[in-house]
Amino acid sequence: MLLVGSLPADSPEHALRAGAELFGDMVFALPDGETGAMAGWVSFERERLIRASDDVAVVSETDSPTGLPRHAYETPVFTVKPGVTQVHFPSWPRIDVAIASYAIFAELKAAGVIPAHLRFQVGLPFPASAMNAFKHDFAADYPRAAAGYEELVARELPRLFDAIAPEELAIQWDCAYETQDIEQVLAWTDEGAWERFAGPVTRLTRLIPEQTLVGYHLCYGTFPEWPMYEARDYEVLVRMANFAVRESGRTVDWLHLAGPRYLRSEDRRFFRPLTDLEPGPARVFLGIVLPLDGSPGLRRRHQTASRYLDDFGVAMYCGFGRQPGQDGDQTLREHARVVRSLP
Repeated sequence: MLLVGSLPADSPEHALRAGAELFGDMVFALPDGETGAMAGWVSFERERLIRASDDVAVVSETDSPTGLPRHAYETPVFTVKPGVTQVHFPSWPRIDVAIASYAIFAELKAAGVIPAHLRFQVGLPFPASAMNAFKHDFAADYPRAAAGYEELVARELPRLFDAIAPEELAIQWDCAYETQDIEQVLAWTDEGAWERFAGPVTRLTRLIPEQTLVGYHLCYGTFPEWPMYEARDYEVLVRMANFAVRESGRTVDWLHLAGPRYLRSEDRRFFRPLTDLEPGPARVFLGIVLPLDGSPGLRRRHQTASRYLDDFGVAMYCGFGRQPGQDGDQTLREHARVVRSLP
């Protein structure tokens, strides 16, 4: 199985201890749970990265009675200042968090809490996801923001590898807005959606050394609910995955493709495009674990997918830190129980 990233834990140590205890024999890597300020996924980039840039101006703030965005249209909106040809981001706070979490991971590993074979997993948002707040004048602003973000990635990845040995790492590119962009369901974007995904695939993944495992998480988002958009079938995710395997410039070690809602568990039309998947050496994980229907639902979706794909692991549809249920620890235990129920 795969832990996608976000977990219903209250700290990195909590997430790592729970992950090791419940999933240590089923996974190849453990994430830090994306807790605290990271819990809102790319809201972390909006508040800690974009807002801090001198090249960016705020168009509108959070439009919510609670002060916290409840969906994409209540998030802050930014624009690139006049005269700026490429946004400059001084540093990447997400890398600081990863380095701090790895220190906890290393201590727990040295103490025998985390199995010796497990790697530390870091989720990094792809450009269109990280820069989705440039809704004001997307055609003018996004290219300048995305170019700055790619420059940041190229500059900050070496800092990550200096702090953490490459062979200890598993890096996952998180793509949620990219999929919706390609599906043409984001009202603020324009033409060129495929290139907004494909270009970074060819430029960014090759920057990661071969000693580090690399995967792609292809999803439809959970803001405010799963999914933000339910795809017709697996066609788009399969096309994205095949391109990533072919054009990343290095080995792709795993692919995560989010699945359907529970009502389509036996819909062969949804799963049929998996026959076109060409994963090469990549391990495939299908996001077909849904809290709503537990073990019976997972078995239904697993049986349907197995008609079209011979060998795959399973995972939650996405990270589930924002959907912890009544008790996060119980949700994690239930997740482990459901996955272990597969024959």
